[in-house]
Amino acid sequence: METILLDTDRTFTTLIQAVSSFDEQQLNETPFSGSWTAGQVAQHLILANTGFIEVMQGPVKDADREPGQQLGQIRADFLNFETKMKSPDFILPLPIDYSKQRQLGTLENIKSSLMNLIETMELDKICLTFELPGYGFLTRFEAIYFVNYHSQRHTYQLNNIYHHLSEE
Repeated sequence: METILLDTDRTFTTLIQAVSSFDEQQLNETPFSGSWTAGQVAQHLILANTGFIEVMQGPVKDADREPGQQLGQIRADFLNFETKMKSPDFILPLPIDYSKQRQLGTLENIKSSLMNLIETMELDKICLTFELPGYGFLTRFEAIYFVNYHSQRHTYQLNNIYHHLSEE
């Protein structure tokens, strides 16, 4: 329990620091052709993570397998920064200007919700609301780590965008 709380706290603290490093203009500036803006990356995480919180709060069933069975594959897939991935349409960010303060506030709320979920819910239950393509139905434990690894992947992307914009 303590490890998952620390991992989640560390992941979101680092993510929030990465978003905080951009000024309002940089947040909405396209760093290079074909890239999202930092604001779009943050919005993608907001959409995905909010969705996963809803999934974890939805209907569940007892697990018929180890609660962390999928962790190794999820970690390997999402923390391989050489692999390009395509976002599902339902969590694609709109190509608009985003408010840094609003996004930071939402990310803080997501962090708080996740920490509360970890402390109050049975993490070994399988979530039935959403089947993650390639992985199937996740336990709450796996879903939290999916959120963490997915957020870490995009924090890496945010840091690259910041680096690119700072070099101009």
